[in-house]
Amino acid sequence: MKINQFSWTKSHGWDIPPEPQNHVNLVLVFAETDYFFDPICYEDLRRLFPSAHIVGVSTAGNICGTDITDASITISAVSFDRGSVKLFKINPGDGHKTQELVAELIEKIQAPDLRHLFVLTGGLSVDGTKLSAGLSAGNIPVTGGLAGDGPRFIKTWVMADGPAEQNCIAILAFFGDLEIHSGFSTGWVEFGIERVVTRSVGSTVFELDHAPALETYAKYLGDRVDELPSSGLRFPLSARKDENEIPVIRTLLGINKEEQSLTFAGDIPQGSLCRLMKTDIDSLIDASGIATKKIMADHKGQTGLSLVVSCIGRRLVLGQLSGEELEAIEDGVGQSFVMTGFYSYGELAPFNFHSCSLHNQTTSITVISE
Repeated sequence: MKINQFSWTKSHGWDIPPEPQNHVNLVLVFAETDYFFDPICYEDLRRLFPSAHIVGVSTAGNICGTDITDASITISAVSFDRGSVKLFKINPGDGHKTQELVAELIEKIQAPDLRHLFVLTGGLSVDGTKLSAGLSAGNIPVTGGLAGDGPRFIKTWVMADGPAEQNCIAILAFFGDLEIHSGFSTGWVEFGIERVVTRSVGSTVFELDHAPALETYAKYLGDRVDELPSSGLRFPLSARKDENEIPVIRTLLGINKEEQSLTFAGDIPQGSLCRLMKTDIDSLIDASGIATKKIMADHKGQTGLSLVVSCIGRRLVLGQLSGEELEAIEDGVGQSFVMTGFYSYGELAPFNFHSCSLHNQTTSITVISE
């Protein structure tokens, strides 16, 4: 496996040699710039990498090694020696059949040498809960994430062997002589009493313990209540369907003052049990370091690709110390691995016996070697 990283900035354009690179099999593109939406961006990449699958998303920040960049595009060009990759694309339309469409595709992808799926999708236009349920139809590990839009939460974009579009699911299937391990970190702790979701529809919660959800939530935010919904990223929700389930983390995406409702980045069914969560900087960094070491304990490859998908909420909490979390991951995988990724509106990773679950406020790590 050979990996080269490049970048684009408005002031300097692409820092890629002008000659097309025909040997590249896969180009991963992570972008926090309007240029990514322009069809010319894809045309430039296709000219440079004529034989590669070109796949990427808009982000809330790009990861290149331990550096985090905005207003730029980061690409990783991968050439395989013994493995291979195929791209599958779904446009779910109005989204009502997302789970069924994805499950049908997963059934078709199944093969004896299928090793892993890496999935990228819209962060606002695609239902991540239904997506993860469809992806779990196959007994194959899945990681990936939902596209971001910086702190704006207006539009997200996906590039999948064509110009970037908004309502798209891109599934990268890895085959052959590859070693792939993955995991995720949290670092958040619950606080306050556990409440019952007494009224909700999909990802929108209207009542907690029969009281208006927004009013209840706002009591814990203090001075930060005027900064909603962005301040809600610092106080995600721990939610579980019943007392026997391990909770997942759901991050706040929007509020409706008239309805007194909260909209999260994933479904929270009526009847769920939930508590607020908080964290500190050391907990987030330590959790990622521990998760990485656990992944690498099972990984025998000495070089390869490290894919990191981290939540925008973690970046907001860590601030200028976000790079320290990436350094903890790099220390775990080793500097012989090329690291890339992005800050997302949701993370996909195996959880609680499911091959894929939707997470928020986590960092997903996928390590690939030949």
